[in-house]
Amino acid sequence: QVQLVESGGGLVKAGDSLRLSCKASGRTLSSLGMGWFRQAPGKEREFVANISWIAGRADYADSVKDRFTITRENGKKVVFLDMNSLKTEDTAVYYCASAGAVHAGQFEYNYWGQGTRVTVSS
Repeated sequence: QVQLVESGGGLVKAGDSLRLSCKASGRTLSSLGMGWFRQAPGKEREFVANISWIAGRADYADSVKDRFTITRENGKKVVFLDMNSLKTEDTAVYYCASAGAVHAGQFEYNYWGQGTRVTVSS
């Protein structure tokens, strides 16, 4: 089992920045990479960014590219999502997830955190 705890959400204004953190514990050696997802009210959950633990290669959704940055601290098993130039449409509950496998070049996520809420006001 891998336990994930997100933190850092809150209420900010459009244009502000925010840093989310995700601390992994438990059987973290089984984790190949970490991802951030978000779910806005009335919408389906969507991919935001991911990063591999070893290589540190990161991928982003087009909607956040050039505004969000995902990083990781391997030793502490923490993943960060730095969000800049926030927009009202970034309002959502943000979840981190741990990927235990890769299929067809894509991470397969098998553990999820409880989420942290980000609200961006205009």
